[in-house]
Amino acid sequence: MKNILVTGAAGFIGSNLTLKLQELHPEARIVVVDDFRSGSFKNLQGFKGDFVAADVSRLDWHKQFKDLAFDAIFHEASITDTTEHGQFLQSHDNIEGFRKLLEFAEPHQTPIVYASSAATYGISSTAEVNREDQPPAPANVYAFTKVQLDNLGRAAARKNPSWRIVGLRYFNVYGPREPHKMAAASMIFQLYTQMKAGKRPRVFRGGEHKRDFVYVKDVVTLTIRAASAPKAAIYNCGSGVAFSFNEMIAELNKNLGTNLEPDYIDNPYAFYQPHTEADMTKARVELGHVPAFPPVLGIADYVAILEGKRAA
Repeated sequence: MKNILVTGAAGFIGSNLTLKLQELHPEARIVVVDDFRSGSFKNLQGFKGDFVAADVSRLDWHKQFKDLAFDAIFHEASITDTTEHGQFLQSHDNIEGFRKLLEFAEPHQTPIVYASSAATYGISSTAEVNREDQPPAPANVYAFTKVQLDNLGRAAARKNPSWRIVGLRYFNVYGPREPHKMAAASMIFQLYTQMKAGKRPRVFRGGEHKRDFVYVKDVVTLTIRAASAPKAAIYNCGSGVAFSFNEMIAELNKNLGTNLEPDYIDNPYAFYQPHTEADMTKARVELGHVPAFPPVLGIADYVAILEGKRAA
């Protein structure tokens, strides 16, 4: 790849992706677009490419890039705060940003990999495994917008059957370059911060809720691999492991050398997801992707980075 575009590149996943692409393609021209609503310039330290400060939903793509043809586009830009309940703002910026990007990429049918979300599966009362063919059941406007991205991607691919438009349904991502998210950072980072300060880690009563925590390094690997997918498709992007909060705390204790007991608090939410777990069969069969960092290994690697024992 000689010309690569990444949107949302100053964000958590986008920055990890951008810097990995730069490492893998040192001669490539990498252009990134971000408006810093969900990102930080600090995440792009060491970036050597071209930064365009813009909101993807309001950018004049053709004027900005003229006849520049990209070899791949990675679309990570989004309002990612699920507590942002402004339905128009979420819908406009997330959906119209993707629509404009598709219109820009269509003439060259540039391969696009975009960030969908496991939130499209909604809230289940049972410990079910999430598979890509499940009907969507978005529980908030953020998830609703991701369903619309999936719909737009499918419609564009039907119109242009050879166009590779690939959606990745990210599960609970954690890892380096997320601290700028503060309260929206992963529970793994939140609990690490509490325990590092000598505090008992606070989780909802029982601590047995399970999540598919996926390390950002695995997310980046699959995102890059998806650009070479055989056809347009949607894939889960998780670890394939449902890991409880109690198990997470045990691993953090082990890696920090602490022995802090959980501080169980009441759950104020009437609808709280008891279990998420990605079926990774499709990504394994069609893309050859097997996550390298199950939660035990991912947490160990992340703590080593947070402790300054390993580079990100």
